[in-house]
Amino acid sequence: MSNFSSQFSRRKFLLTAGASAVGSVLLKGCLGNSPSASDMSADAEAIELSPEQVPETTSIKLGYIPIVEATPLVIAQEKGFFKRYGMTDVEVSKQANWASARDKVTLGSQGGGIDGGQWQMPMPHLISEGIITNGQKVPMYVLAQLNTHGNGIAIADIHQGQGLSMDLSGAAEYIKSFPANEGRKFKAAHTFPNVNQDFWIRYWFAAGGIDPDTDIDLLAVPPAETVQGMRNGSMDAFSTGDPWPFRIIAEDIGFMAGLTSELWPYHPEEYLGIRADWVDKHPKATKALLKAIMEAQQWCDKPENRAEMVQIVSSPNYFNIPVAVLEPPYAGNYKMGDGKAEIEDLNMGPLYWTDPRGNVSYPYKSHDLWFLTETIRWGFHREQISDIDTAKQIIDRVNREDLWREAAREAGFSDIPTSTSRGLETFFDDKTFDPENPEAYLNSLAIKRV
Repeated sequence: MSNFSSQFSRRKFLLTAGASAVGSVLLKGCLGNSPSASDMSADAEAIELSPEQVPETTSIKLGYIPIVEATPLVIAQEKGFFKRYGMTDVEVSKQANWASARDKVTLGSQGGGIDGGQWQMPMPHLISEGIITNGQKVPMYVLAQLNTHGNGIAIADIHQGQGLSMDLSGAAEYIKSFPANEGRKFKAAHTFPNVNQDFWIRYWFAAGGIDPDTDIDLLAVPPAETVQGMRNGSMDAFSTGDPWPFRIIAEDIGFMAGLTSELWPYHPEEYLGIRADWVDKHPKATKALLKAIMEAQQWCDKPENRAEMVQIVSSPNYFNIPVAVLEPPYAGNYKMGDGKAEIEDLNMGPLYWTDPRGNVSYPYKSHDLWFLTETIRWGFHREQISDIDTAKQIIDRVNREDLWREAAREAGFSDIPTSTSRGLETFFDDKTFDPENPEAYLNSLAIKRV
């Protein structure tokens, strides 16, 4: 992380931070009030836009879920980056859950919903195809990756000492025999079916020789209900994002089997996705949003900004959780429990702009392809996504990495990837995903539905 300062000096990142401005933002963050147009943070002064860059509209409504993946949207709002690029009327709206966000994006802001926002993958692709919207196709565009890391797999305390770690192979028989011991199957949960957190926990189980469709019960459950189930002994495992891992350990609910940063280092996490009709009507406004979010991501990754970032996002207006719950993961500090060594590495926690593999924000098509290849692996949505060629066609319709590139060039950012593929990806179990040959990846997997 020591190269952040040099990276920022190379960018047209015209900040004018002052002590009074920082104090003002911290106060507003604690009170939960967003800055007004006349009270924009001095950290992101408005710039003079050329006629070609003036957005067609100044307003959009973006939804978010109060977890660390949403941080760039919150920071772009609170630090004035949206306003900096002429988007003076952005509304960043908290959503109750993923199903609610999905339903609201089908309405659009004109219908009382949202125009886009933060998404687990591949939700934008599934919404575009009408797969999770009761057949109603709402074309969407994937515009940027919001972060990497920030997730893990939590285990209830009753399983301490049974070898439930990232390598699950030694505990496979224990988990498979759970019905004989307890009168029910081992029960695990995630927050929404057929997307990120479902894929993470499925991969983990399958790598350990456990079929998530037959050997256990795997279901979608809201986080609060899952944690309560872990407390009362009716839930065994949870694929979850920060800040839940800290709370699970701190409240003696359970321990962490592992982090997704261990499962797949610098993996794609959640994304910015907006309705295609909004983007097509407002291409300059779309690029203005992207520039603002990119600047917010760069700001987030500067270690010296993390304390202020925690104050802002933890406020009642956003995540509404104690500062102490967010400080450890943002520092890359994770207590794992069950005798595991504590993790103290900033690169193992949430990152927003850059990591050792390159640019975090860029929406690589190769990552979209992994998510849809996993969709095929588990037999999800067979009628609509039957093979790799179909998956690639959907990606070409949904992924707008071209707009990301245009926005980055206009803003003068230098960290622009030269390819739509990040190349070979390697997982903790030494399996590899080559975007040039997804079929080989599928063939290498022992547990699958294809």
